[in-house]
Amino acid sequence: MKQENSLNKYIENSVKDNWERLALSDFNGVSLQYRDVARKIAKLHLLFKHARLHPGDKVAICGRNSAHWSVTLLSCLTYGAVAVPILNDFKSDTIHHLVNHSEAKLLFTDSSTWENLDHEAIPKIKGVLLISDYSLLLSRSEALTKARQHLNEYFGREYPERFTPKDITYYEASPDDVALINYTSGSTGFSKGVMLPYKSLWSNIQYTVDHLDYMHPGDPMVCMLPLAHMYGLVIEMIHPFVKGCHVYFLTRTPSPRIILEAFAQVKPKLIVTVPLIIEKIIRTKVFPMLEKPMMKLLLHIPLIDEHLLSKIKLKLSEVFGGNLYQLILGGAPLNRDVEVFLRKIRFPFTVGYGMTECGPLVSYCPWDSQREGSCGKLVDRMELRVDSPDPVNVPGILYVRGDNVMKGYYKNNDATKEVFDRDGWMNTGDICNVDSDGYIYIRGRDKNMILGPSGQNIYPEEIEQKINNMPYVAESLVVDEDNKLIALIYPDLENASKQGITTEELESLMDSNIKSVNDQLPSYSQISRVKVYMEEFEKTPKRSIKRYLYTRK
Repeated sequence: MKQENSLNKYIENSVKDNWERLALSDFNGVSLQYRDVARKIAKLHLLFKHARLHPGDKVAICGRNSAHWSVTLLSCLTYGAVAVPILNDFKSDTIHHLVNHSEAKLLFTDSSTWENLDHEAIPKIKGVLLISDYSLLLSRSEALTKARQHLNEYFGREYPERFTPKDITYYEASPDDVALINYTSGSTGFSKGVMLPYKSLWSNIQYTVDHLDYMHPGDPMVCMLPLAHMYGLVIEMIHPFVKGCHVYFLTRTPSPRIILEAFAQVKPKLIVTVPLIIEKIIRTKVFPMLEKPMMKLLLHIPLIDEHLLSKIKLKLSEVFGGNLYQLILGGAPLNRDVEVFLRKIRFPFTVGYGMTECGPLVSYCPWDSQREGSCGKLVDRMELRVDSPDPVNVPGILYVRGDNVMKGYYKNNDATKEVFDRDGWMNTGDICNVDSDGYIYIRGRDKNMILGPSGQNIYPEEIEQKINNMPYVAESLVVDEDNKLIALIYPDLENASKQGITTEELESLMDSNIKSVNDQLPSYSQISRVKVYMEEFEKTPKRSIKRYLYTRK
């Protein structure tokens, strides 16, 4: 694939080169060819123009993942409007706040989200349009009303003969122009508007062009992550789109049943997801089988063990549709037991690392050269430094700079100054080691670090990994209460129920688990007591635990 010097040129060329191919589909719903996408983009550009929307003006998009959501985003980028993706899982007052804070002039939304919004709470918006057909839900602008009413007429006048690939010419943005404002998902309680320039999105896409070269025109892909989250937007939607691939969107909440149904039907070549999904599949479909006495015995017999593991790998591949080339995990650390098992059967998975502020990529590595516990190597056009005298052995805060990095936080100079130093290095807030070959190992969040009784640094994420490997543990949090470490545990209730384990027995099991974990820990990071939660911890849309809800101020 020829290298282009801009994101919009990649989008433009893909539309022209893949005119007759299928581009975007709602799973079990509407499908759009690349020519359909191009036509809808052209119509939205005319709507923007006649509604007096200018390059640089903000357009908010808030709704469930869908083909039309993607068309709206692509239309904004290729017009020069600043897209403002907003997670539809946010509460209505948060959506109101973000629409107002971003100074969006238009809002595209779906009917279920619009039902819960109050138009009086977004007084400066010029109009609200339905994502599925771009009909007007609200207009405070005569120009917008007229533009929507006469849109087909404008289109016919603009393209009197017929609409062809020769008619496609998209906005030439400056690399430093803001392409979108993406609000962080709030795992720390505060959403900040990350301003990402066109060069950040281009640099991320260029990396996928150069290094995910196994994706070809027509290849299928399932988009599971929220499009209002940078991994979903860039790696699961824009990346396959510029390669002429066919992207399917799960328009409903991606339950395990729907996800597995989509894998079976679509047979994706690449899957990008969070560890929680793969962990659930391994824990429910594979580990119980491995615990059977006969299986344990057979796995200790040479040659037979290799044959069995090969069959398990084949079965697992079939779960993902049978056509998988690589599984990329990100957004959280992978459970160590699951990682060790997947490496043992040579399953093609890898763990990457990124953040909204880098649009999103910071590190990645192909599955066959990845190292256990690592999240890969620094991506192209980026630099890193670790605030440590010896990054190989002593963890330190990770700083990055380069083309992927944001311009700053929208209308929040204090927060921007807080993360950038005078030389342009951005503080990621993550603590890591980097080995002599450049592999990055994330230890935890700087803000989550707990100071031990004698000034020792305690990384709760590392303790949580050990707890999560214990029997009947689904997930955990380690928090500091009155200078003592407390383990909050949500048990694996489904598995416990199957085994006939009562609530009282579960609590006793959790106490035993913590004793086992404490045997592995130095005295200063021992767990003092356990609190068992019978409901899953609250999560952000990217499935990170909202840690701040469980931490005493």
